[in-house]
Amino acid sequence: MSLSASSNVTSAHNSVSDISRRSADYHPSIWGDYFLQYASQSMEVDLKEQINILTEEVRKKLMAASEKPIEKLKLIDSIQRLGVFYHFEREIDEVLQHVHKNFVHDGIITLNEDLHSLALIFRLLRQQGYGISSDVFNKFKDAQGKFRERLTTDIEGILSLYEATHLRVHGEKTLEEALAFTSAQLEFMASKLSPSLAAKVSHSLMWPLRKSLPRLEAWHYISAYQEDPSHDETLLTLAKIDFNALQKQHQKELGILTKWWKDLDFATKLPFARNRMVECYFWILGVYFEPSYSLGRMITTKVITLTSVIDDIYDVYGTFEELQLFTNAIERWDVSCMDFLPEYMRICYQAVLDVFEEIEQEMTTEGRIFCVNYAKDEMIKQVQAYFAEAKWYNTNYTPTLEEYLDVALASSGYRLVTAISFVGMGPIATEDVFQWLSSNPKIVRASTIVARLMDDIVSNDLEQERGHVSSAVQCYMKEHGVQKQDAIDELKKQVTKAWKDVNEEFLDPTHVPKPLLMVVLNLTRVMDVLYKDGDCYTHSHGSTKNYIKALLLNPVPY
Repeated sequence: MSLSASSNVTSAHNSVSDISRRSADYHPSIWGDYFLQYASQSMEVDLKEQINILTEEVRKKLMAASEKPIEKLKLIDSIQRLGVFYHFEREIDEVLQHVHKNFVHDGIITLNEDLHSLALIFRLLRQQGYGISSDVFNKFKDAQGKFRERLTTDIEGILSLYEATHLRVHGEKTLEEALAFTSAQLEFMASKLSPSLAAKVSHSLMWPLRKSLPRLEAWHYISAYQEDPSHDETLLTLAKIDFNALQKQHQKELGILTKWWKDLDFATKLPFARNRMVECYFWILGVYFEPSYSLGRMITTKVITLTSVIDDIYDVYGTFEELQLFTNAIERWDVSCMDFLPEYMRICYQAVLDVFEEIEQEMTTEGRIFCVNYAKDEMIKQVQAYFAEAKWYNTNYTPTLEEYLDVALASSGYRLVTAISFVGMGPIATEDVFQWLSSNPKIVRASTIVARLMDDIVSNDLEQERGHVSSAVQCYMKEHGVQKQDAIDELKKQVTKAWKDVNEEFLDPTHVPKPLLMVVLNLTRVMDVLYKDGDCYTHSHGSTKNYIKALLLNPVPY
């Protein structure tokens, strides 16, 4: 996540006003108080009633008897892409169980279907955690073991196989070959297709389903599905109404958060820090969007927004001596520590204490007070990691990549955000779950690797220009004596390996319930969306602004 930046300011405290501080001059908030107008908004009762009626109609279609399982699976695919899958989790699970029980033998799909259908079956079952073998695709290879040339005329089949390859795990040579084959063919054919099919191909190449945020995919797919002559009108109507209903709820939450942020007045009191509360909410909306996780979105957005400010303090504004004081204060977690902090740090420290006090009150009501200590521990580790990086910068030290990652995976913020997200998930996040999380399990480490390395790759040049601790790029270059592009290429390979780790951890049996793993997956997806083409969190006036407008401003017409 790497929440790092600053802007030119005079000190917020007279005793440090003459200290020379670094600056990056990042742009102010795009949104200001815009979302404040939604704080008292409520969803219309008739929308809820329409959703209930339409949901029941779609449920009947999903559970109706059928001799063609592929038709059910295509319906499930549309339900998932349209973002209404959370209404049908039990039914989807039952259908996929039935398909696995009756049409999979020793991990091999036994249905005699075309490439598009087999790839769809493979993807849906893999997503659900079934250990389906990729050997099913060997039937589409020639005598030399290469995918047959005649497949190049089957664009839908190639596209379906391409999507399936993103669920590959380590050692799946067939899917590696399939990815290379389908990527090359789709890129070659994109300019030769009809406008609608070309748009479909370009979208998948940019945002394969495994790496796409569910809300953004729903927003995109509603219009694409509408153009499909075979679309289900009931399902399409449900998707549109549900999208708008969720948007109203999300607007209301963001309105309440805007009031909280406005009351803190960090823009005036801590003007060196990035003002990215709305972007932080978008980040967490990518983690979980369902109505049941409203509390989770609220508390996690507050924590991640404050963590962004703390990151700015450590990366740019604070002196080394001040950072020592703030680190000690977070470690002690005591309001009396404010007596030893400069004024600008007191403001931030008080806000952190207040938010965690709010979380503690909520968890006491839920009977889950144990969550709070785990969350505090992660915040302490976060700040300790920031301080370790400050030491490196202060001594001009470039660590080895392994040494760097030991610290930087914590400073990425993803362990903390994962923990806070779990806090907001209710009874499913038991104390055993938090103990599992505190052991730094493979899927969480993989997610933090994606977060840290993608950030370092795209942010490296700007951060080094303004003065910043060595990134993974510099660490690898110095350790191995290679050029920057060689280092970037190697780090991208590590990102790819980390995605395979994430996929492996979804295969049954899992260590914790799937909804918790989905949080980790979605956090990883957010990084892919925000850092694919640069740091679109810090520099949020481009694609991120458009995403926020799509999900939080503009209703879908119906």
